[in-house]
Amino acid sequence: MSLLLDDLTRKMQSYQPQQLASDMPEAAVLLAITGDKHPEIILTRRASHLKSHPGQVAFPGGKRDPDDSSLYATALREAEEEIGLNPQKVQPLGALSDVISLHGIKVTPFVALVPEKLNFCLCEDELDAVFQVPISWLLEDPRSHTDVIQIADTKLYVPSYSFNEFTIWGLSAIMLVEFLQVGFNMPINLYQQPKGKLLQRPLRPLPVFNFSNNQ
Repeated sequence: MSLLLDDLTRKMQSYQPQQLASDMPEAAVLLAITGDKHPEIILTRRASHLKSHPGQVAFPGGKRDPDDSSLYATALREAEEEIGLNPQKVQPLGALSDVISLHGIKVTPFVALVPEKLNFCLCEDELDAVFQVPISWLLEDPRSHTDVIQIADTKLYVPSYSFNEFTIWGLSAIMLVEFLQVGFNMPINLYQQPKGKLLQRPLRPLPVFNFSNNQ
């Protein structure tokens, strides 16, 4: 394992994410990191025929089922169903803070390590692609622009990344910001206007985050 992942493991295991107490529907996603010298993060793209968020990049995950013993179990089940990831090959590192989707679903992200070389089995009913993004690339802050999301009196400056033919933005990018902050001490902040192009997004009726603006 690389020194980068050793450091990530220590930081995630000591991190105390902010949890949101609510009666909202629950979901979980898996931020799976390949455990090699040049670690990468696994992402998917939703199929274009879906009614909800077609073509959007996301982490493997979905809504909690009544039979799921925990939200982490939800993330593992969904990752196995969507990309064929064997739960026994997943090493959990810890959770990030809860976030709220535009549709009022509380989403808990879980960070985990997976083997370097994986054979994915894509669920074509839900996805049309699975791909991996080098963490070293993300640490360079290669955003194509910044989405400005207004929530009541608060503005969020959310990076949007263009990686090959994929665009990483929205809730997934918000999760990535906390991941990069916590795991790698990256000086990236949702509450400070960065340099570069800004794109104003519509006013959000619901919060999409639950972590402190002093990170």
